[in-house]
Amino acid sequence: MYDFMEYPNDNSFAAERVKEFPHAPGVYLMKDAQERVIYIGKAKDLRKRAGSYFLKTAAEDERTRFLVRDIRDIDFIQTPSEVDAIIMEARLIKDIQPKYNRALKDGKSFPYIQVHYREEFPRVEATREPLSSGVKLYGPYISPIRGALVVIQKIFKFRTCQYDIQSDDPKMRFFRPCLLASIGQCTAPCCGRTSKEEYRKQIHRLQRFLEGNRDQLLEELRSEMKEASKNLQFENAAAIRDQISALERLNECGDLETHVQPEVFQMDPKKGLLGLQKILHLPKTPRVIEGVDIAHLQGEETVASLVQFIDGLPFKAGYKRYRIRSVDGVNDFASIGEVVYRRLRRLREENGMLPDIFLIDGGKGQLHSAADAAKEAGVELPALVSLAKREEEVFVWGREEPLHISRHAFSLRLLQYVRDEAHRFAQHYHHLLRRKKFRK
Repeated sequence: MYDFMEYPNDNSFAAERVKEFPHAPGVYLMKDAQERVIYIGKAKDLRKRAGSYFLKTAAEDERTRFLVRDIRDIDFIQTPSEVDAIIMEARLIKDIQPKYNRALKDGKSFPYIQVHYREEFPRVEATREPLSSGVKLYGPYISPIRGALVVIQKIFKFRTCQYDIQSDDPKMRFFRPCLLASIGQCTAPCCGRTSKEEYRKQIHRLQRFLEGNRDQLLEELRSEMKEASKNLQFENAAAIRDQISALERLNECGDLETHVQPEVFQMDPKKGLLGLQKILHLPKTPRVIEGVDIAHLQGEETVASLVQFIDGLPFKAGYKRYRIRSVDGVNDFASIGEVVYRRLRRLREENGMLPDIFLIDGGKGQLHSAADAAKEAGVELPALVSLAKREEEVFVWGREEPLHISRHAFSLRLLQYVRDEAHRFAQHYHHLLRRKKFRK
């Protein structure tokens, strides 16, 4: 118990203890006069975060003033990384149930990590509305979990999509995976790139990590790596080695909030595609969108980019670059026409799959050039549209007036995403050529 003869009846003792905390990630535990834990929090920097509770602003803040008033002592547990701190914080709160962790909910439900273990290839997601059956829950987490989930996904490469994946589905081999597979963040079970056994092994490792058994997991992985190397399974050994390295370097992941991927978590591709189907009057939900943009090399050489999105996400293998051949000087209309003609003629000759939506960066003039090129190539597109930057107006071939879509609509956000990615890719090609020219 507290010795009130030695320490004053305020939080000055705890305030002094915080000055000895390390500048490292971890969990801090605040205690009252009876040494009961009354609040648990996580920190990227223990001294800085815990010390903020002893500033004047915390004592005056409506959300924290009663907590600050009751603090008499404070302790900490250092962790290897901020991700580990988030996981430990959730486990300790669940076990101890401190008074002020319950009081500071502000009426909001806390996020969980939810593993759909009954699925053949279990998907993992962050949710504030967990299911009551068919899932394994981890949490609740007091701290934002989406950024941490992205970091964890880079290690265990689980899927977060909504697809119903069956290993015996013959259509799997024709399915094109999303962006996460392209950047090595998912093993893409949707197209059969990994077996059910190997995928579930990664899910098991993820669960061990979420249960706080990081050190045991590392030992097991090191043992598996040695065994794989001993059996001359060098590719498997290298993959395990990389996983071990990623786990050991979690403390280098930086600010977790910067890891949240807007294209995956904040923009809903499915809603965007459904919106485009409605406003463009398409007979079915579009799957493939291709976008074209033009860039100029110091007013002398013109280049173009073509990007491909599948199911609302970039498909990097479908990206293409063009050097404009038939146009002299700067002429965006003619350049757009050349790129569209070359692309559609090749698809027709190779019997390739036409995009459901072909997007041009520009206004009516660029759209007319693209339509003329499509006609010359002998191709009729399901939807040919352009997006003008200034007013974000969507022009549709065959319609006189532009579509005025809400700036907050998922359909417009998706078109903007395709347009901006095409612009980025064109500028990247432009910069590559410029550097090459300067070197010469």
